[in-house]
Amino acid sequence: MKVKVGINGYGTIGKRVAWAVMKQPDMELVGVVKTRPDWEVLSAVKMGLKLFTLKDRVRDFHEFGVEVHGTVEDLIRSVDVVIDATPEDVGKTYKPLYEALGRKAIFQGGEEEDVAEVSFNALVNYSEALGKKFVRVVSCNTTGLLRVIHALSRVSKVRSVRGVIVRRGADLKEVKKGPIEGLVLNPPKPPSHHALDVKTVIKDLDIITYAVVAPTTLAHIHTLYVRLSQPATKEAVIDALNATPRILLVNGKILKSTAELRELARDLGRPNGDIYENVVWEDSVWVNNDEVMLTYAVHQEAIVVPENVDAVRAVTSLVKDPLESIKITDETLGIKRWL
Repeated sequence: MKVKVGINGYGTIGKRVAWAVMKQPDMELVGVVKTRPDWEVLSAVKMGLKLFTLKDRVRDFHEFGVEVHGTVEDLIRSVDVVIDATPEDVGKTYKPLYEALGRKAIFQGGEEEDVAEVSFNALVNYSEALGKKFVRVVSCNTTGLLRVIHALSRVSKVRSVRGVIVRRGADLKEVKKGPIEGLVLNPPKPPSHHALDVKTVIKDLDIITYAVVAPTTLAHIHTLYVRLSQPATKEAVIDALNATPRILLVNGKILKSTAELRELARDLGRPNGDIYENVVWEDSVWVNNDEVMLTYAVHQEAIVVPENVDAVRAVTSLVKDPLESIKITDETLGIKRWL
């Protein structure tokens, strides 16, 4: 029996998660919510998705020439799990509705920690989310940090993490935010919120991050300095990274930039040029005794997509073993198989 999933919000994340859910053998996508008819509705129609909207917006969709199958409430009543992919801070306004209709919900990293019972990363704390009613998939940058920290913890316990995050200034479609000139400290005083968000998952981790907003739309780049509890070798670190799901190592002599990574993903048939993995430049890995440094890219539009899929399995207890869920998700999305 398939889990019935509805997606509230069909924007940057929602449309990608919708595609991913449709790929899962144990899930059925019932429909998606759009609050206004716009160009993104056209892709939903082409994919054959059932559209739902607010009660007072139905006429707007009809005038746009698009069929609406009901209201937000209608969709929620007809599913087991709602993936809330609404804009930042909007998800919390829908939580009372999810509660009233008795449905489980998965929120995104733009919401505050207290919107959910658990902040979620499939590799780190899948088991904590089993059977929970409300789960928050952490943000793109936090997801990237957690995956790498998890990988390094397989070599030795992580004592501390210090990182600099170069953030994209806007997503490709966010034309109102650009053009952008200059580099902006975000915020000027550390830590940036990414370190605090990591600590919602790994509570006792010693971590500080700085963040810089850069005039690009393609991806973020992280450079981390990590102290381990035991001495390590470069070979051991690279082996751990290679063995960790959703981390991909590339040669910096061949792929030097986020632009080349995104272009290659498009060339090789990834939908929207999406990259679900942390892409680590193997050349950047530096190890000295208990010190490790490395640099990797995070595609902000795509990295949380597989995490949302795994969160559905966790809250419904559909799959109790995290590695089993990750394997299903990664195989259906072609993760780590494009290079």
